[in-house]
Amino acid sequence: MLRAVVSQTKYKSALNRISNRVSHFRSFSATIQSGETIVQRSDYPIDECKRILEGRKIAVLGYGPQGRGQALNLRDNGFDVCVGVRQGNSWDKAKEDGWEEGTSLLPMNVAAKEGNIIQYLLSDAAQIQWWQNLVPHLTDGKTLYFSHGFGLTFQNETRIVPPKDVDVVVVAPKGSGLTVRTHFLEGRGINSSFAIHQDASGKAKDTCMALAFGIGTGHAFETTTEKEVYSDLTGERCVLMGMIQGAFAAQYKVLRDNGHSPSEAYNETVEEALESLYPLISEKGMDWMFANCSTTAQRGALDWAPKFEAAIYPVIQECYNNVKNGNETRRSIEANSDPAYREKLEKELIDIRDSELWTVARELREFRPKP
Repeated sequence: MLRAVVSQTKYKSALNRISNRVSHFRSFSATIQSGETIVQRSDYPIDECKRILEGRKIAVLGYGPQGRGQALNLRDNGFDVCVGVRQGNSWDKAKEDGWEEGTSLLPMNVAAKEGNIIQYLLSDAAQIQWWQNLVPHLTDGKTLYFSHGFGLTFQNETRIVPPKDVDVVVVAPKGSGLTVRTHFLEGRGINSSFAIHQDASGKAKDTCMALAFGIGTGHAFETTTEKEVYSDLTGERCVLMGMIQGAFAAQYKVLRDNGHSPSEAYNETVEEALESLYPLISEKGMDWMFANCSTTAQRGALDWAPKFEAAIYPVIQECYNNVKNGNETRRSIEANSDPAYREKLEKELIDIRDSELWTVARELREFRPKP
């Protein structure tokens, strides 16, 4: 149930189809039960986004996956953008991507000073460490932009408290920085959430929307800074990465413990999911998948899905509670502050990489049919 803010041209027929089933829709823009807002790309064409940001320089601080993807997309869309980067690998990578030293490639403090809009895209840990360096550059009338509300939401731990005379907005792409870039190059886009955390100018929403569609967003849905963080951290720990790794590992182990070969256990656990079923679910929906599989698979999946939901729900709720009460934040900050964190992380990743499941995965990928 959505409140859709869409153009009357490209999306008119889609809205008409929906309105036949949902009586709350009223032509161009209407309130439905949840009051949710979705803004489409056609509501903020790039020319309009450029008009909104005319005369303003965008400084992207950080050149990790999100910083790189968003900065390149903004540059390709014709915005006035520079990147602020530390000397080292990120600086070298930015030069390879065509950013020019002294003009569009700058030390972070220089970029922060020059930017009217500062996209603060360092890692969460690095944002905390560099915050006091950024504060002097957050002068009256500037806009501070985040792609994750972590630092803003957990201010007691992060000490990230923006001055009152700047706009503060959040645009959070629902995917990796690599996906932000590749989908842009493919002419597609990736969905993003957005939040207006602080509207000092009275024009923060227009600025936020111009930036959202400037980086290549397909459609944007409204949230709050807190809800963006709670949903994002829960998703990463559960369905998006943590739970899926746990589910893959558990099913693979059950099959292997019951005498199935590594190849069979891997194919029935991971390969079929990623290469066949999940893309179809994304394209067609779960009901379509149930309707278009064998009757044996259909009945079994429908019968077992509620059991898994009942078993998993308490775990996800526990995870959500720990996100909301700040335990996960404190855990992340403590871990990332450990000088030996990278060394410990590499050991954890090696343990996963060298597990039989993912060793078999690497070997069997070579047997995938080639175009």
